[in-house]
Amino acid sequence: MDQSVNESGWRGSQEGWLEAAYSSLIESGVDSVKILPLAKKLKLSRTSFYWFFKDREELLSALLARWREKNTGGIIKQSEAYAESLAEAMLNVFDCWLNKDLFDSQFEFAVRSWALQSPGILNEVREADQTRVEALTRMFIRFGLEAGAADVRARTTYLVQIGYISMQSQEEIAVRMRRIPEYIAIYTGQIPQQRELDRFFARHNYKPGTGD
Repeated sequence: MDQSVNESGWRGSQEGWLEAAYSSLIESGVDSVKILPLAKKLKLSRTSFYWFFKDREELLSALLARWREKNTGGIIKQSEAYAESLAEAMLNVFDCWLNKDLFDSQFEFAVRSWALQSPGILNEVREADQTRVEALTRMFIRFGLEAGAADVRARTTYLVQIGYISMQSQEEIAVRMRRIPEYIAIYTGQIPQQRELDRFFARHNYKPGTGD
């Protein structure tokens, strides 16, 4: 056991290499995700990389898998979460846009930027878009909308958020929170109940009127 611990020390770990790759992708784009620069960042030998990944392509594939699991998985999970009303269901989805543990906007931007130079990654992004829109559509249908209306509302909801990400739009948290009830009304056709908003605000440690 001690020997394996010592070996893992000079090799690093698979998660360590993946985290370094993630950081480089976010900071500088996919062209910066290369074995030697990552090894220098981790203060490890270049050869230790090969204990965990066959080559750079396998590392990039692992990054994509992490993106799919985090961002697509987060939207699906939140769209399927229990809600008493469609408005509350949409607030569950909005958790994604405010909680990096559910949806990583920087990661999303980086992968979409990567897709501009790679047809294969572009296909991955398009598949993810379709999967996410389908999940949102199912959510609307679950609350009684017919398929056509559900599809349009799902696309409106999703494409506005992707627009936020693609434009790297910045909003103060108080401004965004004030806008959320109107967004919910537009996307769902329902005005959220105060108790639903209160639960949502509490999840994000926001107190209306404080500006915090």
